[in-house]
Amino acid sequence: MSSAPEADILSPSQLNTLARSLLEDAFPLVWVEGELGQVTRPASGHLYFNLKDARAQVRCAMFKPKSSWLKFQPREGLRVLARGRLTLYEARGDYQLVLDHLEEAGEGALRRAFELLKAKLQAEGLFDSERKRPLPAHVRRLAVITSPTGAAVRDVLSVLQRRFPLLEVDVLPSLVQGDAAAAQVTAQLRAAAASGRYDAILLARGGGSLEDLWAFNDETLARAIAASPVPVVSAIGHETDFSLADFAADLRAPTPSAAAELLVPDRHDLAQRLQVLQQRIFRAQTHRLAAALQRGDRAWLRLQALHPQARLQNLRQRQQEAGRRLEALWLRQQEQRLARLRHAAAILRAAQSDRRLAVLRERLQALGARPQAAIARRLQHDALQLRGLARSLEAVSPLATVARGYSILRKPDGSVVRSVSQVDAGERLQARLQDGELKLRVE
Repeated sequence: MSSAPEADILSPSQLNTLARSLLEDAFPLVWVEGELGQVTRPASGHLYFNLKDARAQVRCAMFKPKSSWLKFQPREGLRVLARGRLTLYEARGDYQLVLDHLEEAGEGALRRAFELLKAKLQAEGLFDSERKRPLPAHVRRLAVITSPTGAAVRDVLSVLQRRFPLLEVDVLPSLVQGDAAAAQVTAQLRAAAASGRYDAILLARGGGSLEDLWAFNDETLARAIAASPVPVVSAIGHETDFSLADFAADLRAPTPSAAAELLVPDRHDLAQRLQVLQQRIFRAQTHRLAAALQRGDRAWLRLQALHPQARLQNLRQRQQEAGRRLEALWLRQQEQRLARLRHAAAILRAAQSDRRLAVLRERLQALGARPQAAIARRLQHDALQLRGLARSLEAVSPLATVARGYSILRKPDGSVVRSVSQVDAGERLQARLQDGELKLRVE
């Protein structure tokens, strides 16, 4: 009689451990969509429930802290999308899903579609920063594509009016929610870009759920934004909301009001800048005018110094000054000699020498005549030099030419006429002669 083959004998815990290892190694991370049932959340903060459909159910667990990060309140009957790994709960011998992500099924589908389309357009380079256009320094005309009755348009217009009332704003009405919204927004965007009227285009919408904002995740709209020749600013939803329009736009603003502040400067800041620029221009003009006046004064002084009469007057002043210095020198020498003579006379009187006194008187008479002769010779030399300079000045002076029978023709503005081409018939002229001026008229 043959015996059965020997086999390892396992305990229940060993068997469960083996089964758990096989489940965790064989199954990757899985996504499961189903309806919540038997939802419990004990004091530990963990979340336990069943995911079920019409024919089966799976036990699920979501441990803290991931369960505390959920953006919705799990409740029975709610359809959800879950992501997790299969494992075995050894205490009961049941397999279960341990989840790391849980979301509502409807929004989850939209979110997956959003991520797939975003990845596609990003791979094409539609969101690259290199292709984005810079906003103009000063926007003169702005197109706002939004609902004409929503809160977003009121916020935008209020901010624009407060910050920069001179801006021309056109509100291009469009649906911003629903099946037809994406097509309307795209049509208005293309029309505004093709018109050539606007410096920038603003897409604006208030906050809402992912489904409410879904029109701005349209692929055609994203491509139209990227292809627009006019810079596009996107302000869709709140600061935490992101759409494909935000990624394709040249600038994304967290809210419609913030977009309005980014598009236009504050009028008070502009007024201060203009005031500073005006002051700088005034200072620059004042400095240039002062420099020009100084240059004019220096030029006038140089012209005056080169004038013949001015040079003659200067020579006369130099001659007079030389004469005064010579006279003063002679007087000082005469006083010194007289003092010495008085001293000598006193000595002679003390010595009672009549002969010595007579000799000194003769010397005094001789010395008295010498300074006068020197002064006369110096004055004669200076007079000859002055007459020579006067003859040189007269030789180059236009008045000497006039004295020889010529005349100088001038226009009323003082300019000299050197050619017949400088005057016209009927024009009045002034002729300078030796003994006066004549007023003439050209025939």
